[in-house]
Amino acid sequence: MSESIEKVKCLIVGSGPAGFTAAIYASRANMAPVLYQGMQPGGQLTTTTDVDNYPGYPEGVNGTQMMVDLENQAKRFGTDVRMGMITKVDFTGPVHKVWVDDTKEIHSDTIIISTGASARYLGLESEQHYLANGGGVSACAVCDGFFYKGQDTIIVGAGDSACEEASYLANICTKVTMLVRRDEFRASKIMAERVRGINNIEILHNTELDEVLGDGNVVTGVRVVNNQTQAKHEIPCTGAFIAIGHTPNTQVFSPWLEMDETGYIVNVPGSSKTNVEGVFVSGDAADHVYRQAVTAAGTGCMAALDAERYLAAKGLH
Repeated sequence: MSESIEKVKCLIVGSGPAGFTAAIYASRANMAPVLYQGMQPGGQLTTTTDVDNYPGYPEGVNGTQMMVDLENQAKRFGTDVRMGMITKVDFTGPVHKVWVDDTKEIHSDTIIISTGASARYLGLESEQHYLANGGGVSACAVCDGFFYKGQDTIIVGAGDSACEEASYLANICTKVTMLVRRDEFRASKIMAERVRGINNIEILHNTELDEVLGDGNVVTGVRVVNNQTQAKHEIPCTGAFIAIGHTPNTQVFSPWLEMDETGYIVNVPGSSKTNVEGVFVSGDAADHVYRQAVTAAGTGCMAALDAERYLAAKGLH
């Protein structure tokens, strides 16, 4: 039997930097926000070992610890942080309906979506091992490239993002080897030409990652396979970057919200507003360009301010 319907003023979906920042601002504005953490409490940052590029942490901070800090700050101002997944929504009326874990029904005046995006990985057991222990596999060159300064790295991918990440790494690393699955780039011509023109980037076409090699703790190289000849060889490196795209965690909202062809929610430029009144978006659920903790936090602030102004205009706050 379903529980009785709960009515709230502000419901935040997702618990990364965007969600918790929105919660800090919303709770300080007396909006009594309720935040559901989703399937990955703390978001993508909990898969990162050290965060060195977030302001206010001069010595760096463990990704999980940073999210605990943000959660505690949101709770300090009264945010109701809960476990649970939003499994269904109905945005037909002025009151927005959501269901948690297919059972609990909540009606909220405003919704802030901060569900983020998940990096795609190849699924190799060795890839997941070194990703989990922070030993040399990453999906973000801007986040983790600094740790490989003066070292050799490889990057898997053939799109614009992979080319951008390879260019970024080339300024830091001694050598970058790009593994491109086909005989051509998927990237735009200008991005492909850019990486071809960088001296310390080597491009291997028709080549796939076969295995991440290491001593159990850190990466020491990779084994690659030519998908035309099936020939395999090893490449010494200390870092393996996977740049095969991200999947925004927005599927549950797709019948209601305008999205681009890859599933990112479309916001009104310069704001967090969506095509549905009273529903706002922040963080990587809408951002496929920057994808940084600090930009996600900034849009979380925007979403809370936009939601507060919406409530005030409707006479609900």
